[in-house]
Amino acid sequence: MAEGSEDPLSAAVVSRDLSTLDMVAEAVKHDQSMLAYQPVMQAMPPHGIAFYEGYIRVLDATGRVIPARDFMHVVHDKEIGRELDCLALQHGLKALAKSPQIRLSINMSARSIGYRRWSKVLENFLKKDETIGERLVLEITEASAMAAPELVIDFMDRMQKHGIAFALDNFGAGTTAIGHFREFFFDAVKIDGQFIRGICTSPDNQAVVRALVGIAKQFDMLIVAESVETEAEAEYLVSIGVDCLQGFLYGAPTVSPPWLEEMKRRNRA
Repeated sequence: MAEGSEDPLSAAVVSRDLSTLDMVAEAVKHDQSMLAYQPVMQAMPPHGIAFYEGYIRVLDATGRVIPARDFMHVVHDKEIGRELDCLALQHGLKALAKSPQIRLSINMSARSIGYRRWSKVLENFLKKDETIGERLVLEITEASAMAAPELVIDFMDRMQKHGIAFALDNFGAGTTAIGHFREFFFDAVKIDGQFIRGICTSPDNQAVVRALVGIAKQFDMLIVAESVETEAEAEYLVSIGVDCLQGFLYGAPTVSPPWLEEMKRRNRA
């Protein structure tokens, strides 16, 4: 390639990322965001719903719902990423306030711990309803937790009095030093979906997941397997000690709160 000429692929990626950033900024500016909810099921009888996970969604200019995977990689390290964390938390806490029968997990970045607006959202809801923290699970990815472990540990310590639970997301995909488990206050781990998909036919994935389950059990943490898509995968995961299952086998994320739909069905019956 001639010196000084621009790599067209790189230029296309930069252009796409800028377009994505603009789309998210417009959605935040006009309050065009919502949560999509997916159930996390108990692995053992009575196989009820342990809690729901709320995923942030934004609407583009045409009103189309855009999933986080399409924009989070572009915004996670920018201030707009903190704004999205604020919106996700706000939507989630409003849902918990309206529906006291549910538990809900919300994703957050360690970067948001020091973001004043995010902290204020959490403080305001905890002041209004002392029980809301006991139904809130905050999910932090391995990569995010390990980028600022002292900050995360201090935050967890302060939140214990409110009963907030913490889940380590994407467990196995990052670089968590096992020694840190003694310092963190994680109540649950969510095993990364890359190790779950096709686990029945992959001895490598089976070995990894068994090891991750062993580590989590050693530290008395609830174990959730993500991306469960078949009955065979579910049966295998239950057989090795996984506590909860999440994935398309039990339902895709939906912007219509499933617990409200269930209540409507019961009222019609």
